Amino acid sequence: MSAGVPEADEPGARLAGYEGRAAAVAGVGKDPVNLPMIRHWCEAMGDTNPVYAGPDAVAPPTMLQAWTMGGLSGHAGRTGAYDELIGLLDAAGCTSVVATDCEQEYLRPLRPGDEVAFDTVIEAVSERKTTKLGTGYFVTTRTDVRVAGELVGTHRFRILKYAPARRKPPAPRPRRPRPVVNRDNAGFWEGVAGHRLLIQRCADCGTLRHPWLPGCNACGCPEWDTVEASGEGTVHSYVVMHHPPFPAFDPPYAVGLIQLAEGVRMVSNVVGVPYDKVRIGLPVRVEFRRYENDGADGGGGDGEGALVLPVFRVVEGEG
Repeated sequence: MSAGVPEADEPGARLAGYEGRAAAVAGVGKDPVNLPMIRHWCEAMGDTNPVYAGPDAVAPPTMLQAWTMGGLSGHAGRTGAYDELIGLLDAAGCTSVVATDCEQEYLRPLRPGDEVAFDTVIEAVSERKTTKLGTGYFVTTRTDVRVAGELVGTHRFRILKYAPARRKPPAPRPRRPRPVVNRDNAGFWEGVAGHRLLIQRCADCGTLRHPWLPGCNACGCPEWDTVEASGEGTVHSYVVMHHPPFPAFDPPYAVGLIQLAEGVRMVSNVVGVPYDKVRIGLPVRVEFRRYENDGADGGGGDGEGALVLPVFRVVEGEG
């Protein structure tokens, strides 16, 4: 919040002229202090203090404003000065309002049967202030509450009337990161782009391997070909990601180590059931998901078009 009076604060000078003017004179509470309203208040607040019930009950002090409220029809004692002030603020572009705080002072308890009267004054209008919500003015009113002429409490209420700040457009959703593709694994990602889950097979000993490697980790042979996996598997292990959050991902989500039917394992997301329903041994089936990274999803794009990734969906009826 900034302090100080801007040089061109012409509305502020007019608004300051309302300080000290009466907003309500000789207002009268529409109902005497009464037990039903006290009971409703206490039930709503969860306040079970015994002093608010029974033949010697008193009203909760924080109900002070409740006895002065005019409801939808308002009060006859309003002077119109407050409405004029609000009208000037609206004309100055301060069309939004938010209550900021209130202060109450209690001089004696109110009791059932007390009939309240009150006067309200516009106590202060601030200089123009800039807040996160926008630029505007703080308006403070003070209401003095009396019973039979005796001051029983004071209620100060402060609002901010402001011109809403121009909101920045929401930041574009970060694009999903692309996998690192190199000469050793390019064949795998080419298969994924064609909705095929390819596994390397050693040309010498026939060992299947994943992730892809330049040579067999069983016999060392550099020659290989591929087999297309059926896509069937089970959850061998899993973790649920909560923190830290990563751009383009919405935690919590399950990441599984999937045991493919062919015997190799791969890491991917487990989908189709809530993250807290994923269990070891759940049967899953590969599913190829397309993520639009070309700007169509509001992600800004990366110039490389859509991204296809393999995920594993829990087999229907097994979740």
